[in-house]
Amino acid sequence: MSPRLSAKVPEPDHKRIWSNRDKLSAKGAAVKIVLAFDSFKGSLTAKEACRVVAETLRDLQADWHIESVPLADGGEGTAQTLVDACLGLWRFVEGVTGPLPEMQISAPFGWLPETRTAVIEMARASGLPLLTPAQRNPLRTTTFGTGQLLAAGVKAGARRLILTLGGSATVDGGTGAARALGWRFLDAVGQEVPLGGEGLLRIAKLVAPSEILPPVEAWYDVRNPLLGSNGAARVYGPQKGADEAMVAQLEKGLEHLADLVERQLGMRLHDLPGGGAAGGFGFGAKAFLGAQLAPGAQGVMQAVGLEQALAGADWVITGEGALDSQSLQGKVVGEVARLAGRRQVKVAVLTGRLRLDSAACQAAGLARCEQLVMPGMSTEQAISQAGPLLAAAACRLAEAMAGGVQCQS
Repeated sequence: MSPRLSAKVPEPDHKRIWSNRDKLSAKGAAVKIVLAFDSFKGSLTAKEACRVVAETLRDLQADWHIESVPLADGGEGTAQTLVDACLGLWRFVEGVTGPLPEMQISAPFGWLPETRTAVIEMARASGLPLLTPAQRNPLRTTTFGTGQLLAAGVKAGARRLILTLGGSATVDGGTGAARALGWRFLDAVGQEVPLGGEGLLRIAKLVAPSEILPPVEAWYDVRNPLLGSNGAARVYGPQKGADEAMVAQLEKGLEHLADLVERQLGMRLHDLPGGGAAGGFGFGAKAFLGAQLAPGAQGVMQAVGLEQALAGADWVITGEGALDSQSLQGKVVGEVARLAGRRQVKVAVLTGRLRLDSAACQAAGLARCEQLVMPGMSTEQAISQAGPLLAAAACRLAEAMAGGVQCQS
């Protein structure tokens, strides 16, 4: 059965944003549409989402030129997107420390041969999905394994390291990864402090290694600072297993670490945008690895050539699991909209759940917004039917975009 048959699913109640003056002609000049999706977490990868929409649109209008450019935002899936786009490969490392110090796992890093770039996705070694809910404890979880993957990339001859921050189980300020790369974090009597967030308050001295890393780029998927009400501990600590007392301890530990970095290394990074990403690993990447921090979505878009793909395009269609205000702050949809706006390319969004009103969508430069999930549909139903729902939404979007296009039942 063709995916477009799911267009029989009833339309959602809320607004779709378009007007007749924006319709494309089904005849005349060739129409170019670029598909630039993020993943729909738990259901579709970015590559799968692009494929579903491409097949649907080609069935409806064979003479449209459709180009797929799967994206990611610096979180989970970013390394796979880069490996796919840059004809890379995976290199596995045995005996990597998992999120808990006693865990030993096999974990990969991406290798991009043309540029000799190692792509380390921290979720592969230090990610929350590697733990059961009962194992989550950010006082103990560590980024040490991610540091081992960075070291493996250096050993492989990397001229550039890309570290993607997202999906972490940790709130250790990146100290575990730094330790795996030769840093020492000593207490008042010169002993190594324990791994994990519980050791942060006990650090008295920072000792740098003699080795120098190749250039490191740390791509974040959230702009949160290290500390405060929007910081690493208070915002993300609870989802990593921290109760109220743990959150307070972690906040104090991260503040103590930031003060030490300022006093001993001469860098004030308390308010660094993205410093709170991955339990403060954004901060640690800057302080201990000399990393350049950047929004992951921008980094991916540059790596996969989205700007070049948009040349001559009429539309770019993007989307993710939910469209809300956070989507416009460094996530894929917001960054695509900004780039498309500079190129004067119209933007349409297909999203699992639409949590912005029409005014907010229009202010963000989104000409069309379409929700996949029907009223009354559970999350489980939406995940299990993600492909057909996306195809149906693409049909409805195509009908609005081009006169004469009609979804078939």
